[in-house]
Amino acid sequence: MNKYKLVFPLVAAFVIYALFPAQSGAERPAPQRSEALTAAAAARVPAPEDVLGFRPGDDRKLASWQSVIEYFKQLDAASDRVVFEELGKTTMGAPFVLATISAPENLRRLDEFKEIQRQLADPRTLGANADAKARSLINRGKTIVLITCGVHSTEVGSYLSSMLIAHRLASSDDPTVQDILRNCIILLVPSLNPDGVDIVKNWYDRTLGTPFEGTDPPTLYHKYTGHDNNRDWYAFTQRETRLTVDLIHNVWHPQIVHDIHQQGIYGSRLFLPPYMQPVEPNVPRQIIEGYTELGRAMAAELRAGGFKGITNDSTYDAWTPARAYSHYHGGVRILSETASAKLATPVNIKFSELRSREGYDPQKESDNFGPLWKGGEWHLRDITDYMTTAAFSLLKHAARNRERWLARFYEMGKEAVRPRKDGELFGFLLPPAKDICDYPLATILWRGGVEVTKTERFTWKGTTYPKGTLVVRMDQPYGSFAKTLLERQDYPNLRDSKGDPIQPYDVTAHTLPLLMNVDVKAVEAPFRYETPTPSSSGVGCGTGGAVEIGVAIYTSHVPAIDAGWTKWVFDERGRLVSSVTDAQIKAGDLTETIPGISTLKYKAVIFPDQSPNSILNGHKPGTMPEEYTGGLGEEGVKRLRQYVEEGGTLIFLNRASDFAIAQFNLPVRDVTEGLKRTEFFVPGSILRIELDTSHPIAEGMPKESIAWVENSPIFEIKSDPLALARVRIIGRYPQNSDPLLSGWLLGGERIKGKAALVEVGMGKGRIYLFGFRPQYRAQSLATYPLLFNAIRQAGRESAGAPKN
Repeated sequence: MNKYKLVFPLVAAFVIYALFPAQSGAERPAPQRSEALTAAAAARVPAPEDVLGFRPGDDRKLASWQSVIEYFKQLDAASDRVVFEELGKTTMGAPFVLATISAPENLRRLDEFKEIQRQLADPRTLGANADAKARSLINRGKTIVLITCGVHSTEVGSYLSSMLIAHRLASSDDPTVQDILRNCIILLVPSLNPDGVDIVKNWYDRTLGTPFEGTDPPTLYHKYTGHDNNRDWYAFTQRETRLTVDLIHNVWHPQIVHDIHQQGIYGSRLFLPPYMQPVEPNVPRQIIEGYTELGRAMAAELRAGGFKGITNDSTYDAWTPARAYSHYHGGVRILSETASAKLATPVNIKFSELRSREGYDPQKESDNFGPLWKGGEWHLRDITDYMTTAAFSLLKHAARNRERWLARFYEMGKEAVRPRKDGELFGFLLPPAKDICDYPLATILWRGGVEVTKTERFTWKGTTYPKGTLVVRMDQPYGSFAKTLLERQDYPNLRDSKGDPIQPYDVTAHTLPLLMNVDVKAVEAPFRYETPTPSSSGVGCGTGGAVEIGVAIYTSHVPAIDAGWTKWVFDERGRLVSSVTDAQIKAGDLTETIPGISTLKYKAVIFPDQSPNSILNGHKPGTMPEEYTGGLGEEGVKRLRQYVEEGGTLIFLNRASDFAIAQFNLPVRDVTEGLKRTEFFVPGSILRIELDTSHPIAEGMPKESIAWVENSPIFEIKSDPLALARVRIIGRYPQNSDPLLSGWLLGGERIKGKAALVEVGMGKGRIYLFGFRPQYRAQSLATYPLLFNAIRQAGRESAGAPKN
């Protein structure tokens, strides 16, 4: 048996490539380019301003996505250092592109360098005398640097800087640039969210010269995920994530990933690694050493060059793999965060206005902050200067330390694939796949390069496992990626000097077996199993036909990321849903009139996770154009009440539940209201809940399930008889056990026995209050049925079936 062979044949032809055939992860032939450049093109490499009509970084100027593409096409035509290609289409159908930049002699040998990377990433391929062979590969190899821009589209300096970086690399004869080109292969993604480039530019151009110049658009700048599009680097739900992982990361295995971002206006001018604690425990030590060394070297060089307001080891942690795919795939992630302006509009900041973030004070020099930036005007040109200077500092280090970066890369691969010893973690067992199209956990692992093996029937520690059980071994290149997704997280109890819990940068849990309701078991070495003969046939999966289900999702002019995720969950399953706005609700658009009859237009309306204030009041007058101001207001609440009393169903998710409690005077209270963080704190964790499975919306669910809890209400029912008659508890936190399953929870005793999901009757209709996000980032598949069953029950009731 070849224990290293991936024998999960159904996965190999999974839906990813059935749905996106043009995005196949198989290695593609190197792009072809003309051998002879025209004399005019060879004479001068175009600068960005030659195509755009302005220089990136000029005040009040943004480029369209088409103009960015046109610039890179002209750069490709004029320079033998650049290969520009389209990798696929975005969510909204725009070209998703990559520029590969290096010395001409390197570009002619791209397949050879890909093969070097593949072998160093997986030392099992080297066979006997692996170290000697690796030394030969390291001598020939290049440092692979992936630069990603524009994942957050309001951070406009990033995609603009991509053109400045590319132009210098393509045109300069400076010895430093020549050294970079000889020793590195640069993979430059001008934007990870091309759709957002035009969403933001169009809004900026529309408001230019008005009081609203520099405001954010009143819509998500990624159709589904908004700002969460850089939280998708292990779930792989979005097209842009899949293109980047399939066709760049998994083909090139970069040693360094430079992820260029912007941060708030009033903090440091630039953040660079190392990251603050905690670091997720499965991140290899070589990654930590690498980003620490490189981040500090970059900061030192920028400080020496006169750049001010730079911080390290603050603000951003390295806990969640949702933002750091490369950390589990042999590459350091250098997150750079430059202070923002108001999109392309300059700001004037007083020194006294600068505010502290976790780990530094911008008004005081310290070991990890300085020199001081004293305030003043801050322009888009400042942003692009910081970004491009930091990028070239990184590239210089990558070039000058080429052998060191490749040797460290090989060292990580060698450690990953070594045989596990007695008592060490051997791997994980996953249950057999009944239908591979319904096994997203296995396909996530596969997409992340993890080898998943099917077994024959076997017995381990007295338990017999059926044929088809899946094994994920640790002695493989990306075992650490599998481990961090499959095990439960124990987030450290971090406190500041006052004893208050320190807010994590993102969330604290990412245990996919809990979120996806898959029973996974860890096994220790030694462990023996046999594999069946692989099948050569594969299965492609479709999404099924679209079905109109009569559901609307509330969509505010204060964009809610959770609304985008909710829409994606339905769209991905071919279920047609509508959006309803404040204006439509206030106009009575939840009902429709057939001559003589008033009927419900929607059987259910979903209010995704959003603050009660933004739902009720929206944007304040004077902060946005008039048509985008205001929320539901009293009239909207009145219409919603009328809709429910006439038989409609309202479903409120997470914080939106507090809106319903207050506005409809429901006989429920949120027991977390007014509590300090030292009393109760759960910043994105997986908790245990117990379900009343006799209720229709818990139909088919296990009695014990999970809840994704983050800034969530916890419910207590008022004790008067009328309230008790109207309210039914469907899910509650356990009375006699710890609610925490994965992540971090303070004050867990306070919520024992309290409600997590309730139904409240109102007139002929129903209100469901979810004290959690049942569709969290399209990952919490375990609780999808609660949401879908609530809709199904609404349909039954609107069709005249008896209420429960």
